[in-house]
Amino acid sequence: MSLVINDIIKIFSMFKKTFLFLVLVSASFHLQAQFGYGMTANVDLYQRYTNPDKNEISPSAGNALLNLGLGPKIWLGGKKVSFSAEAMAVLGMTGFSTKDYKGMGMVAIPIMGKLNFNGLSTFDREGALGWNVGGGVQYNRTEAYGLSDEYAQKGITRDYFKTIIAQVGYGYGISGFTMQGFVRYGWNPDNNARTLNIGLISDFNIPMLRKITNPESAL
Repeated sequence: MSLVINDIIKIFSMFKKTFLFLVLVSASFHLQAQFGYGMTANVDLYQRYTNPDKNEISPSAGNALLNLGLGPKIWLGGKKVSFSAEAMAVLGMTGFSTKDYKGMGMVAIPIMGKLNFNGLSTFDREGALGWNVGGGVQYNRTEAYGLSDEYAQKGITRDYFKTIIAQVGYGYGISGFTMQGFVRYGWNPDNNARTLNIGLISDFNIPMLRKITNPESAL
């Protein structure tokens, strides 16, 4: 788990440098870039994770029920396009392998940077459709609630494994709030680990949401 934490610190350090670069570019060209912070939440309608090669009968686990995620998010940009960085913890409470039951529960920690366009930029006061594309890394674990004694005795373990992820989304946004459908795919070329998440995401850009009820923001 310490390796996961160290990687997360490195990734956010990279995102920080990217944000500083964008701020400098905006200042150089006198662009009216805005900064936002808030939360992102999701419901996975389907998720499936395949553990690294371990010569198992069924190294995969899937779930289509009670998959919930939540995490912090920040934005920089304008009405037409923005860059965002986010981290989320996603818990699949009822996930398991249907072919070869070993235990329960699935966990994912996706860490991503995204380019958000039009309605999904979160900075437009007018409602509009939009899309986004992003990438990063995801840490995954199946059988999070513990392996059965039978498989533990066989030497099978369930540690966090990393995948490179790419995600696309499409949806609607208005003044700091978005609702979008997404598909996120992950892979690791070194050990054949795979991940797939399909679902719905809502973003909440707090400074923009406050403008909805603030009469002075319309002036």
